[in-house]
Amino acid sequence: MSLREYKSGNPFPGVIGRTVDRSSPAWPEPLRAKEGLPNVLFIVFDDTGFGQFGCYGSPINTPNLDALAANGLRYNNLHTTALCSPTRSCVLTGRNHHSNAMACITEGSTGYPGSNGNIPFENGFLSEILLHKGYNTYAIGKWHLTPADQISAAGPYDRWPLGRGFERFYGFLGGETHQYYPDLVYDNHTVQPEKTPTEGYHLTADLVDKAISFIADAKQVAPNKPFFMYFCPGAMHAPHHVPKEWADAYAGQFDDGWEAYREKVFARQQQIGIVPANAELSRHDPDVAYWDSLSTAEKRLYARMMEVFAGFLTHTDYHIGRLLDFLKTIGEFDNTLIMVISDNGASSEGGPTGSVNENLFFNNVPESLEENLKALDKLGSPETFNHYAWGWTWAGNTPFRRWKRETYRGGISDPLIVHWTQGIKAKGEIRTQYAHAIDLVPTVLDLLEIEPPTTIRGVTQSPIEGVSFAHTFNDSDAPTKHLTQYFEMMGHRSLYHDGWRAVCPWPGPSFTEADRFFGAPISAEILTDLDTHHWELYHVAQDFAENHNIATDNRPKLIEMIATWYVEAGKYNVLPVDGRGVQRFAQERPQIAVNRSHYTYYPDTQPIPANCAVKLLNRSHSITADVEIPRGGAQGVLLAHGGNDSGYSFYVKDAKLHWVHNYVARSLYHVESESLISEGRHQLRFEFEVTGQPDLAKGKGSPGHVQLYIDGKLVGQANVPVTTPLALGLTSGVTCGIASGAPVTPDYEPPFKFTGKIHSVIVDVSGDLIQDREAEMRVIMARQ
Repeated sequence: MSLREYKSGNPFPGVIGRTVDRSSPAWPEPLRAKEGLPNVLFIVFDDTGFGQFGCYGSPINTPNLDALAANGLRYNNLHTTALCSPTRSCVLTGRNHHSNAMACITEGSTGYPGSNGNIPFENGFLSEILLHKGYNTYAIGKWHLTPADQISAAGPYDRWPLGRGFERFYGFLGGETHQYYPDLVYDNHTVQPEKTPTEGYHLTADLVDKAISFIADAKQVAPNKPFFMYFCPGAMHAPHHVPKEWADAYAGQFDDGWEAYREKVFARQQQIGIVPANAELSRHDPDVAYWDSLSTAEKRLYARMMEVFAGFLTHTDYHIGRLLDFLKTIGEFDNTLIMVISDNGASSEGGPTGSVNENLFFNNVPESLEENLKALDKLGSPETFNHYAWGWTWAGNTPFRRWKRETYRGGISDPLIVHWTQGIKAKGEIRTQYAHAIDLVPTVLDLLEIEPPTTIRGVTQSPIEGVSFAHTFNDSDAPTKHLTQYFEMMGHRSLYHDGWRAVCPWPGPSFTEADRFFGAPISAEILTDLDTHHWELYHVAQDFAENHNIATDNRPKLIEMIATWYVEAGKYNVLPVDGRGVQRFAQERPQIAVNRSHYTYYPDTQPIPANCAVKLLNRSHSITADVEIPRGGAQGVLLAHGGNDSGYSFYVKDAKLHWVHNYVARSLYHVESESLISEGRHQLRFEFEVTGQPDLAKGKGSPGHVQLYIDGKLVGQANVPVTTPLALGLTSGVTCGIASGAPVTPDYEPPFKFTGKIHSVIVDVSGDLIQDREAEMRVIMARQ
C-alpha cells in the first residue's frame, strides 16, 4: 500500500480504529519543492562600479564573471539606491529602500518610518518565500540589514539572517570587515577564523569554502532539493585586502592614470556594445585632480592603490569561480539561476588622496602623503586598511559621472549579469531595458511561477513594488515594464521616468562647485531653493551618461518630473529629505541597553559591537580587572577594543601590566608597569584622566594623563597628547580576555588569550578616579 499524505490544515484522511489492524495511517505531507525548479544564486558585490568588471569594458581580469556574461546576459540599465544596505534590502524584498525603512545604512537611521532601519516583517524576504516553497536557504558574507543596536549577543535575533528566512548563515553582520581578521558570525553566534593570515587565511576564500560546504551538506542528502543562496563577499568594499602576488600581477598597468583608464574603458564599452554607439564620456570631475598635475610620488602611490584594487577583484573572481566549478561538478550549474549585481557605484570613501587607513576618514584625520608612501609596499596586507583615491572611484564608474552616495548614474547604475543555461536561450547578449534592484525578487518569482504570498508567518504582506524583467531574457526587443523610479540618498535626489532623468544634486554637482562637502544639512529654505533652481534634466534615452542638462529648454517636462518625484516620495515614505551625513550617524537612537556609568565584562564571551559597548573616547574613565595569576605567571588581553586601524588594549605581558592606545595607526602610546605582577589574586587597574579639550573637526581626541595600578599602588604613568576622536576600530568591538581581529599593537599576536583567570573587568566612566595615597593628591574629576 502506497504512503498516504495530506496537506497541513486539512482533515486527517486516514482511519482511526480501536486498534492498529483496524486503522489506516496518513502522514502530513513534507514540504517539497516542485520538481525541476532551479537553484537561485544571488552574487552581490560591494562598491563595484559600472566600468570595473572585465565584461563591462574594464582591463581588470574577471574571467569567471566574463564567462557568465558570455553564456548569459548583461544589462546596461540596471539601477540601485547608491548605498549598500538600502540596495540589499531591495534585492531581498522587492520593495523600495524607504518602504524597507532603509533610507540609509542602519547606523544612519533616523526616527521616521522610511528611515528607522527596521525592515518591516510585512516586507517578506525572498528567503522567507522560498523557504516555504521547499528551498534550502543560505546567506553567506555581508549582511548589514540588522539595526545596529541589535547585532550583539543580547539580540533580538529576529532581524538576523536566521530570523529572516535563511536556514544557515556565515559571514559578518556589519557594513565592512577586515579581510584577514574578520568579525565572523556562524548562524547566531560569533566564531574565529580557522586560520591566521600567515597560514593563508583570506575571508573571500573562507566564504566560498562555506558556500560549497552548505550546498554539499544538503545535496548529499536531498539532491533534488533546490537552494537559494545569497552570496555577498566583502569585496570590493574597503579595506582592499589581497595577497601581494595578486596585486603585483597588475604592476605598471595603471601608471598612465585615471583619465587614460576612462578613455580605454569607454572605447572598449562602445566596442562590445555595453554602452550605445552615440554615448559620450562624462566630463572630468571637478573634485578629481588631473593625473598630469600629480607628483611622481603621488602617481606611484595612487597607481599602486589601483593595482591592489584590481588584484582584489581578480582574486574575488577566482574564488567565485571555485563556487561555480563546484556547481558544475555536482551537476547543478546548468539549472542554477545566477544573478550578479553590485550594491552601488564605486566608493569615494578613500577621499581625494586615497587612504592606507580608512578610519582616518571617519575620524576627520587628514591623509598624509608621506605617511601613505611609507606604507606603499604594505597596501593590501593585514597591516593596512586601505582604499583608493577619488580619481579611481570616478574612473570605476565609466562612462558616468560621480559615485556612491549620489544619485547621478555613477552612484546608481551598476552591472547586472544573469545566467541560467536551462532557462535562457540567448548567449552573450546585452539587454537595455530599465531595471532596478527591486525587480530581482519579482523576476525570480515570475520564473518559478510563485505568487507573492499574502502572509508570511502570520504577517500580512505588503505589495511587492518591483516588476519582473523575466520577459526580456529571450526577447531583446521586449518593452521595459519599469517606467518610473525615484531615488534619494542623504538629500541627493533624482527620478527616472520613461527615458528621462531629473537630478537634484546635494550639496551640488560636485563638492568643488557647491563649495560644500557631503553631509551638509538641508533646511526647509534650502529645499525650496533646490526645488526652484537646482534640478537638472537629462534625456537619458539619447544621453546615456547624463552629459547634457536640458532643464532650461524643457521647463514643463522638468516641473512634471519634480512633481512626480514628490508623488513617489509620498508613496514610499521618503520624506523628510535629510541631507545630513556625520550628524545623522551621531544622532541618538533607542538602544537595547541604556548607557550607564559602570560596565562589567566577562571572559569567554562574544565580542561586543562598538555601538552597544562602553564609550571611552574623550572622557575620563578607568578599567579594573579582577584576576588570578597562577604559579609561573600569566599573560594576555584583559580588555581591548579596535584593531590596527585604531583602538586600545589593556593587557599583561612579561609579568607586567600594559596599556596601549593606537591613534588611527599614526602613533602608539604605550605605558607599562614598573613592577611585576606576582601570582595570586589582584586588582589590575588603568585610569585615563582628560587633561584638555578634543578638537573633533581636526581629528584630535582628548589628551590625557594615564596611570596603571596593581592593587591600588601606582606602578606606571604617562601623558598622552592625543587620542582617537570619533571611531575606534572599524571592524572590531570590545573583547574581554582575548584579542580578536587585527592587533591593536604589534606587541602581541592575536588571539593573545589571557592565560590566568579573569573574574570580571569593570569599566567606570562616571568620572571618579581612585586616590593614590603614595602619589600626589589629585582632583576628583567631575561627572560628565
